[in-house]
Amino acid sequence: MNTTSIKLMGMAAVVAFTMSCKDAQNEVEATAAEAEAQATVESITYKVDTAASNIAWVGSKPTADHTGNISLTSGMVTVNGESLESGEFTIDMKSIEVTDIEGEGAMKLKNHLSGTVEGTETDFFNVNKYPTAKFVVTGIEGNMLSGNLTLKDVTKNVTFAVTVAYDGDKMMLDSEEFTINRTDWGIKYGSQTFSDKVLDSAIADDIKLTVNLVATK
Repeated sequence: MNTTSIKLMGMAAVVAFTMSCKDAQNEVEATAAEAEAQATVESITYKVDTAASNIAWVGSKPTADHTGNISLTSGMVTVNGESLESGEFTIDMKSIEVTDIEGEGAMKLKNHLSGTVEGTETDFFNVNKYPTAKFVVTGIEGNMLSGNLTLKDVTKNVTFAVTVAYDGDKMMLDSEEFTINRTDWGIKYGSQTFSDKVLDSAIADDIKLTVNLVATK
């Protein structure tokens, strides 16, 4: 195979990778932060059950996907009738766990994502400097929930589909899987968009998230 053919194949692979990122399912647009939603005096406050709630994540590279969970430290939502009005929850970034691999490999990836190994602090989430992240509701229209997501020191507004259900004093809020672009929050390590990484070693900009909240009166 000549050099020209190799170059053309490489270019085609890069294009395919770029297109797959742009076509990610339920990819949300990160926009400027908006004003927080306000509760009415008639609303009832539900406290998030952190033990029963979590955020599932999927990160990708050309050869594999990695999956995991992140826990919450606290949260609340206000409800008027059965309509969600406002809310916020705090995400425990130190709780990042990896679920698709075990043992030393899982710990190595967790430590890299957390930035707890010297020299990797700023690669991803730098949890010692930024131990929590935050989501604050800015509005809900139909089944579309909007809120300000703060990761590290960047706040962006995102909108994604949710279902809300009630069972006695319990409220359950579950999102569809949605995709954010990590570089919108300044997390650029391994991104082909911001480096000369070759396709085989690049890490996808997209992170898939699924939010599952349980809250009680």
